[in-house]
Amino acid sequence: MGTRGRLITLEGGEGAGKSTQTATVVDWLQGRGRRVLRTREPGGSPLAEAIRALVLGQWDEGVTPQTELLLMFAARAAHVAATIEPALARGEDVVCDRFIDASWAYQGAGRGLDDGVLGTLETLVLGRLRPDLVLLFDLPPDIGLARAHRRGKGNRFEAEDLAFMTRVRQGYRARADADEDRYALIDAAAAPDQVRDAVRRVLEQRL
Repeated sequence: MGTRGRLITLEGGEGAGKSTQTATVVDWLQGRGRRVLRTREPGGSPLAEAIRALVLGQWDEGVTPQTELLLMFAARAAHVAATIEPALARGEDVVCDRFIDASWAYQGAGRGLDDGVLGTLETLVLGRLRPDLVLLFDLPPDIGLARAHRRGKGNRFEAEDLAFMTRVRQGYRARADADEDRYALIDAAAAPDQVRDAVRRVLEQRL
């Protein structure tokens, strides 16, 4: 049986530049001879992508925090079963733009949902699976929202206010502070080339 792959996730608030830096991580791993699968959440499998369209859409009836949480975990369950676990079992490294920490930050810290509920869903959907390395792209939420709005084509989360995104940032920081061995904090307010260099330094040190 081959060596199991590693799960590397990129996290952060809106406008943090995760998608751009995902390519940096993939290139770094491939440059060292690793087979790599790039994916994202919500999404990452046909079923999960269908749920992504539901969770990010604007609905006249609104989306309650509980509905949002359950949709996120439904997408994650499909994603893990169809995409992530098979790739890890094949010995591929999986690089994922958002994963479990996003639910703790957005639905937990942001929406105020109960930690016990989040923990139960995490265990149900992930079992013992956890990221081997979490790159947390941290920046002041006002900067992140301004970047996201400049990009256009916003989703429901990019329409949130500063207070919500401040809670999200605090949620992410609390997760990182509690497990410094698995999390690496990266200053996402820096210039893109500086952020890229910081990512590479973390990969050299941790992997």
